[in-house]
Amino acid sequence: MANDPILHLIGLAKKAGRLEVGDEPVGAVCRARQAKLILVAGDAASNTFRRAAHFGEAGNVLWLSLPHTKEELGFTLGRSSVAMLALTDVGFAASIVKKLAAADPEKYAAAAAALDTKATKALQRQKEQRQHEKNLRQGKHKPWAPPPPPKKENPTVEKKPAPKSAVPSRKPGPVGRRMSGKIVRSNPVNKAQEPKNRGGFQ
Repeated sequence: MANDPILHLIGLAKKAGRLEVGDEPVGAVCRARQAKLILVAGDAASNTFRRAAHFGEAGNVLWLSLPHTKEELGFTLGRSSVAMLALTDVGFAASIVKKLAAADPEKYAAAAAALDTKATKALQRQKEQRQHEKNLRQGKHKPWAPPPPPKKENPTVEKKPAPKSAVPSRKPGPVGRRMSGKIVRSNPVNKAQEPKNRGGFQ
C-alpha cells in the first residue's frame, strides 16, 4: 500500500491543498463547480454512492469507485477511514484516473480519456494566462500597426464649378441730383435752341 501510485497521488493532492474529504466538503465544492473528480472507496455504503452520484450531477463532475478500502484511504490521509473525497485540480484528477486505467482499462479508460482532454485544455489556458501576466509585467503590448490609408476620391466624378452669384451687378446710371427724395436728371442744354432775347418779353 505504501508504494501504491494512486494513494501516493492522493496524498500529494492533500499536501497541495487540492483535496476535499467527507460528504459536506465534497458537496460544497461540487455545488461551487470547483470539483474535478469525485472518488469513493470501494467498500463504501450504498448511500455514499448515491450521494456521490447526486454531487456529480449537481457539479457536472465525474465520480468513480476506487479499488481501495475506506481504511486504506484513511491511512493515506491521516484519518481512521475515508469514504468519499473530491479533487479540485484537473491535473491531479487526470493523473489518478490514468493510473487507474493502466490497472483496469476496461473500467477506467473512457474516464481517463475525458479527463486527459480537460487537463490539456486547462494547461493551455494556464500557459496563456501566465504569458499574458508576463507581458503585462514587461510592458509589452500589441505590435504597432500603421493606420489605414485614406480613401481615394473617385476619379470618374468631375467636380462642378461653384455657381456664380445670382445678384446682378449694378451699372452706374446717369448723373443726377437728388431733390426732395427724387432724383431729377439734368439733360444737356442745346445752345442752338436757347431763346435769343433773354432780357425781356417778345
